[in-house]
Amino acid sequence: MIRKIPDIMCEKGRTFSFEVYPPRTPEATRELYGEIEKLAALDPDYVSVTYRAGGSSAKATLEIATEIQRRWDVTVMHHLTLVGQTSSDLADVIKRIEDARVVNILALRGDPTPEMKGKFARVEGGFEYAYELIDLIREIGKGRISISTAGFPEGHVDCPTKELDSRYLKLKVDHGAEVVVTQLFFDNAIYSEYLARTREACVGAPIVPGILPITDYNKLIRFCDTCGAYICEDVHKAFRPLREDLAATLERGIDYAVRQSKDLLARGAPGLHYYALNKAEPVMTIWRQVVEEARAADLAAKA
Repeated sequence: MIRKIPDIMCEKGRTFSFEVYPPRTPEATRELYGEIEKLAALDPDYVSVTYRAGGSSAKATLEIATEIQRRWDVTVMHHLTLVGQTSSDLADVIKRIEDARVVNILALRGDPTPEMKGKFARVEGGFEYAYELIDLIREIGKGRISISTAGFPEGHVDCPTKELDSRYLKLKVDHGAEVVVTQLFFDNAIYSEYLARTREACVGAPIVPGILPITDYNKLIRFCDTCGAYICEDVHKAFRPLREDLAATLERGIDYAVRQSKDLLARGAPGLHYYALNKAEPVMTIWRQVVEEARAADLAAKA
């Protein structure tokens, strides 16, 4: 049964999920479905599907989200960004999402396209802030769609202070965001600091940490340079010596993600969200060591 994510959280206490993105070719999309089939067997609480800049993946995102729900009966969360789209464009996408029986949207401002030269720019007739998209989803969905939003434990790359970033998160929650999913991070102390900082800003929504298993140190450096995520010294020390050994990196990356995941749950995280990068492994291995153990503990606690 397809459900709203806050309802799943209310029932289970914690959610465990993963994220995929729309491939650029039909062959890669077929391969993705094969990977999702393996991950769906783990019984995730939901799967999120990303949305490329400028709405270039609008059709593909919805097709993949719909197929996941149809084929595996797994709840999905459809990402939606402001980049390159007017309010009319966004309204049309939201209506198509609802028509497809998708009831969860992750509302984002979105990353700037290369044409924007690193700085987000509102298109004429579009929005500038994620809270405006949240307002539009609420207006169209009239309570039928659950809205999540992004959180940035290290502060958004365009925000001058962490305190201001927390106030912006509070604004998004006040406008209707019910769940927060964070950008990737590797130092769990940062997550605890984020919880304290956002609580001080009176953010009441659950904040689910996003976890990226490390499989390639060189690619990780480039990726984090692009998204503004901080790589702590522990990661550099652990993975820099292995940068040319992908097999050893994978083994150590699984161990790091398992330890990070278990520690986050011990810190009170209301779930875990894994960035799968369209591959079943290593998420499957990590899931079996973390999520299955956590779910067994949750069942024992309820017994």
